[in-house]
Amino acid sequence: MAEFTLKIDGMHCGSCVRRAGQALAAVPGVTVGEIRVGAARLTAAEEPAPVEAAIAALAKVGYAAHLES
Repeated sequence: MAEFTLKIDGMHCGSCVRRAGQALAAVPGVTVGEIRVGAARLTAAEEPAPVEAAIAALAKVGYAAHLES
């Protein structure tokens, strides 16, 4: 399994965290490990991890995200 962390811009409250979590939960092959204001730690069952799909799902609900280095 691959683990990755996304830096998420625009999340400011618990409602934002819930909205981002719902978007990420809909990405096939991704398990949400932790979401907090500004970041999400995810695990992917497939290699390479579907990072772009997770970023796209967040963009659909209004959050810009990028892979945290």
